[in-house]
Amino acid sequence: MDWLQVVVLSVVQGLTEFLPISSSAHLILVPVLTDWPDQGLAFDVALHIGSLAAVVIYFRRDLAAMTAS
Repeated sequence: MDWLQVVVLSVVQGLTEFLPISSSAHLILVPVLTDWPDQGLAFDVALHIGSLAAVVIYFRRDLAAMTAS
């Protein structure tokens, strides 16, 4: 997998994660539509963990306030 695939799939994951559609399906559709090889489950999981980490970092103050009270 080259860097272009990594960047494109990461952007797709980031844009579709918060929409009421399946971001996992987009991670399957993009390689099919672009004729790229399947990136594998480990890469998909890494993208989802990256999305979770971004949300936790963004809401860290709110999460800390909720856990402190």
